This record gives sequence, structure tokens and C-alpha cells, in this order.
Amino acid sequence: MKNAVTTHADTHGHTYMPPHEHAHEHTHDETQRQENTRECAFAPGDAGEESELILTVRAQSGLSGDMILGGLAALAGIGDEELGRAVAELHIPVPDDCVRLETRSVNGATGIGCHIDLPHEHAHRTFKDIAALIAASAMPDEAKTLSLSAFTLLATAEGAVHGQEPETVTFHEVGALDSIIDSCLCCRLFTFLKPARFVCSPLPLADGCIHCAHGLLPSPAPAVLRMLEGIAVRGFPDAGETVTPTALSLLKALNADFGPWPEMTVLKTAISYGSKVFPNAPNGALWALGRGSGRQPVRQDFQ
Repeated sequence: MKNAVTTHADTHGHTYMPPHEHAHEHTHDETQRQENTRECAFAPGDAGEESELILTVRAQSGLSGDMILGGLAALAGIGDEELGRAVAELHIPVPDDCVRLETRSVNGATGIGCHIDLPHEHAHRTFKDIAALIAASAMPDEAKTLSLSAFTLLATAEGAVHGQEPETVTFHEVGALDSIIDSCLCCRLFTFLKPARFVCSPLPLADGCIHCAHGLLPSPAPAVLRMLEGIAVRGFPDAGETVTPTALSLLKALNADFGPWPEMTVLKTAISYGSKVFPNAPNGALWALGRGSGRQPVRQDFQ
């Protein structure tokens, strides 16, 4: 049997550039957080193509799994309680309240952040381990399919980089429970929103280095570079990791198109912030949900 391989870190924040702590303020005002996360959710269109629901994310500085999770939660009107129920569906040994949404402020502009509070673990899960976890979960079948697709993309990329079969890949940080929760909950929320189209801006990429379990790697890391084939990108005026493996695998699994703002009537917007601080740009992503016909949103329960 071929030797297993391990993936690099997926933190959206490991670079040789030092952090600037005062540029990124975090607040925890419950009233404001609820305003960010508990407005109306949206039901999919039911009147043909002209009323299709369209989702777009404009990745100004990059994307990580927690940024995608925060943005989708804000657009869906999902709060901590509903996320806790989604965590319980995974049937993994973590507290249901380990995922927390919070208000973050960057240069005076508030948005939503997502924090997963779990102790550090040393488990190195294989692709087969994660596939079995997804299969055993109580998530809807569509969310299971998307989650498995995301990890299959990761395993295929890592296997190609290291000359291994995908099933022999052993995930390192990407296989940690927080990354698994990120991916699965993003897929769960995406199937709740059910957009007919998902459009992402060209992805910003920077040069520099990334600190990972194997030492320093050039940015973008090899597996991310592999998954970038066919993806529109642009330069970013900073250094280090901007797009994490989890984020890119999710974008591809969710069948995102890459290009300019789609033509739509905007119904709801959000800003999601990551935890990394870039010296020359705010680490935020802009989100918008709309309809081609401008039809009004329909409230539905998260079940």
C-alpha cells in the first residue's frame, strides 16, 4: 500500500507577516448580533428561471471556511441555537454550542464572525474516516452529498500533489473537527438557502509563505494551487495565505461560478470577517442574496 500523506494547515491566517492587533476589533453585543443573523431567511423560487434565487460572495481579501459559514448564516437568518441543532446532526463528540456567531468590527464597519470553540486535538483522520462520519450523520442527503464532494476534492488534490491515491490521504489540520464542522455546516446552510446560482468574485491570491505542519510552503499551498485550475483569480497586495483549502473545496463543491456581480435585485446583504489581520486590507467578504425578478423573500424554518 502507498504511504498516506497529510494536508497543510487550513487557518486563513498563517503567514510570515506579523499580526496588527489594533486594526481588527471584536465586539460581542448580543442585540447587534441578532440583528445581523435573525432577519428573514429565503425560500427558493417557484416560478421559473426569472425568479431564481441568486447568491454572490465578493471575496475582497480571500475566504476561509469560517467566513463562508458566517456569511451563509447571516443571509439565512440563522443564529447560535439553530447552528447548535445542525452540529448535533453530525453525531460527533463535541458540545452543540461549540459554534458561536459574533459581531466583529473592522475600521468601524460591523459584520459577522464565526468562532468554533474546541480543544486542540492530535487526531489525523483519513478521507475514509471523514466519509464515514458524513454518512453516519443525520444531515439531509443533499447536504451529505455536498460535504462528501468537498472532502473528495481535497483528497484528490492532496493525492495528486503527493502522488497518492485519494483514499490514502490522511488529513492534518483540514481533518480536525473544527474544519469538518465548518464544511458540513456550510453545506447544510447552502442546501437550506437553495440558490439557483452561486457567483463568487475572482479569488485574491498573494505571494509569500505559509506556515504549516510540514514547515514553510509557498503561497498558494500546493493543494490549493491544484484546485485553482479553471478558477478566475486576481492579485492581492499582501503576503501569505488568502484562500484556504476548506474554502476553495467548498466553492467548487457548491458549483460556484467566478465573475462579476450577477444581475439581480438585491434582497439581503452581509459582511463576514475572518480572524486574520492583513496590514493593507480588511479581511472581509461581502455577501448578497437576490432574485432575478425582485420577488420578495419567504420565511421558512430551519429544520
